[in-house]
Amino acid sequence: MDELAAAIDAVVADVGFSGVIRVDLGGAVAFERAYGFAHRGLGVPNRVDTRFGLASGGKGFTALTVMSLVERGELALATTARSLLGDDLPLIDDRVTVEHLLAHRSGIGDYLDEDAVDDWTAYVLTAPPHALVDTRDFLPILGHPMRHEPGERFAYNNGGFVVLALLAERATGRSFHDLVDERVCRPAGLRATAFLRADELPGDAAVGYLHPDGLRTNVFHLPVRGNGDGGIFSTAADIHALWDAFDAGRIVAPGLVVEMVRPRSESPDDGLRHGLGLWLDAVPGAVELHGFDTGASSRSVHDPGGAFTMTLLSNQTAGTWPVSERVLELVTAR
Repeated sequence: MDELAAAIDAVVADVGFSGVIRVDLGGAVAFERAYGFAHRGLGVPNRVDTRFGLASGGKGFTALTVMSLVERGELALATTARSLLGDDLPLIDDRVTVEHLLAHRSGIGDYLDEDAVDDWTAYVLTAPPHALVDTRDFLPILGHPMRHEPGERFAYNNGGFVVLALLAERATGRSFHDLVDERVCRPAGLRATAFLRADELPGDAAVGYLHPDGLRTNVFHLPVRGNGDGGIFSTAADIHALWDAFDAGRIVAPGLVVEMVRPRSESPDDGLRHGLGLWLDAVPGAVELHGFDTGASSRSVHDPGGAFTMTLLSNQTAGTWPVSERVLELVTAR
């Protein structure tokens, strides 16, 4: 494995990277290494057990939480958003279902239209970041006109996953953050994964940085606490444990695992297909979580057959690209 390690180190040296890279081959750790700083001002280096914000990689946790409710009969894929929203968010079409939201096919207007963002380091929320703590706090920024008919086409949607968090809360009477812990983290044995507040990060969590150099952080750019559309913190080891639990049916039953990885979309612009909260086919048969936001980036590509799992977590904007593409080429070429 020295050859793989040397090749990955060469990619990092060429492209630059701050975070953790872990590769499992055949169920065993083949490579795991940390680069850069978790806290630049204090000179604290990243470690392999450092916790990183996953950005939209957290949507997979939302999808698994919702599917656990489906398994228990607390929700159904055919449940309409309106049946639980009541008078809230009246611009959401009455026909929008849980399945539409999970598959990014709801057509609802988005509070964060990624196609309209030219510079993530300059993007600011339409609500004060410190005010976005709980799911209900997002209600004032979620009400936007429909963009297309429900089910008509794939359109990546952040707000739809916050709506899913809201539906999960109303179906159970439990907070979304508690539901993720109870329905995903505990069954999967994830000990380091949690929705941390950006303004009180513990010592083992990486600070998110806007730029490759400098001290400016993302504390004013993201909700102070993540929600259904992303922002959970985790480690590379926990992400691998998540895949193990997913494959084994410990989070949701195998039949629902199959349902989650069944493609619901034609290939979007990046060539990937989408199931329910999961990306598909970075390589044939692979399942993927990924995301990037201001000061946070993650990508984990997993072969359910056990051939490989590759995870990159970074505390820089879009930090896992293009490093992940080159590492994935190295891993799948073996």
